Amino acid sequence: MHGEFRNLGIVTGSGLPATRSLARRAGTYNLKDARSILKPVFLLFLCLLLFPSLGWGDQVFPRENAIVRAIRKVSPAVVNISTSKLVDRGVHPFFSWEDDDFFNRFFRDFFEPRTRQYVQNSLGSGVIIDSTRKYILTNHHVIVRASKITVTLADQQEFEARVVGTDPESDLAVLKIETGSQLPAITMGRSNDLMIGETVIAIGNPFGLSHTVTTGVISALNRSVRTESHVYHNFIQIDASINPGNSGGPLLNINGELIGINTAIYSGAEGIGFAIPIDRAKMIVTNLIDYGRVHTAWLGITVQDLSEDLVNYFRLPVSSGALITEVITGSPARKGGLKSKDIITELNKNKVTSSRDYYDQLSQYTANEVIHLVIFRNGKRQEMSIKAAPFPPDLALDLAFEQLGFRVDELNRSLAIKYRVKEKKGLVVVAIKKGSQAERIGLEPGDLIRGINDLSVGTKEDFKKAVIRYRLKERITVLVQRGWTVYSISFKM
Repeated sequence: MHGEFRNLGIVTGSGLPATRSLARRAGTYNLKDARSILKPVFLLFLCLLLFPSLGWGDQVFPRENAIVRAIRKVSPAVVNISTSKLVDRGVHPFFSWEDDDFFNRFFRDFFEPRTRQYVQNSLGSGVIIDSTRKYILTNHHVIVRASKITVTLADQQEFEARVVGTDPESDLAVLKIETGSQLPAITMGRSNDLMIGETVIAIGNPFGLSHTVTTGVISALNRSVRTESHVYHNFIQIDASINPGNSGGPLLNINGELIGINTAIYSGAEGIGFAIPIDRAKMIVTNLIDYGRVHTAWLGITVQDLSEDLVNYFRLPVSSGALITEVITGSPARKGGLKSKDIITELNKNKVTSSRDYYDQLSQYTANEVIHLVIFRNGKRQEMSIKAAPFPPDLALDLAFEQLGFRVDELNRSLAIKYRVKEKKGLVVVAIKKGSQAERIGLEPGDLIRGINDLSVGTKEDFKKAVIRYRLKERITVLVQRGWTVYSISFKM
């Protein structure tokens, strides 16, 4: 029996062999533990030895992210725009119009005040959109009334620019510089697929600090912004800082594509910036390059507010909108199937709540753009798409007679004798519409029309262009001369 146990390594009695065997097993177990711990430590030591840059406190992360790459890609196409304009200060013994460009423009024809001139400088931004033809896109308010425009490229080359075309309604302008060198142009993006929360980058020259970069996100889309003199629609709202000098600079997506033109027209709050969507800007730019001005969209309808009485009387399913009262024969609206008594409630996915709302929104689009409308006809909702056209010049005089209430003709010898006018050139009122604004205001045949808003008018063609340009405005200002007295009269369009 003892032998059998001895063969198993176990002895009865003192048990010493068994104790040694257990100790031997314990020692073996501890050695394996140590090896499992030492192995990763050894590997870590080896890594630190071979790659010291991975050590604690010296860890390196990639710094060139998408924003850095976008800025590097686009910066050469961003330019600084500085303007100079001569401003007259009229000094008259009885009154001064030194701060009123409107009166200064017209009254100088009747008075000869002592004048002082000074140069007013301003700064803005722009972006090169055509490397071959050297076109630069910026804001209208950056270059308005400038006597000299200087463009400074990213490499500090300076060029005097000329205005190709400008549009105050959209606040966009196109400039051109002359150089034999190829210029870096920005890559055009899209704005019809923008997402709220999407990262955006703004580059400009705020306060003269060239090529300043700010970043943020898209806060909202299709924003309407009201200024002292205008309502702008369909703006991109961003939380990136847009300051004076940023105006006209590019708004980029994360890929460095142009999605908007920054505009610093709103100073009501901090942390709010606005940009003109690039899809909208493309149509404007095409018009400005081809014609020097924008052909505003015309559908050929007249609308009025949808009153509460009309809603109740006809038991209409909507409480607001623009009611069509007339569809002109041969107009895009007539060809597209619009009818009198249709109610427009949406224009390009924006709600239409009144006639003024309709005209304001339509003024944001150009001829040949497709306008998508939601209408109600006989209580049923319908969607329609109509391709807009330019306003026909032949209708301008009739529109002025209907809306304003007076008709004009160019002065000639017989008209001058008939109305006892001493002037030899200009536009004279020849008819007043009964019950019109002009009749209520007191306009009379023989009165001379000198200007509409900021445009001087001396011929029928001048008058037509002014009426077409401002026909969608809520009000226009007409400068009327009677004898030696000049009046500024406000008309509702």
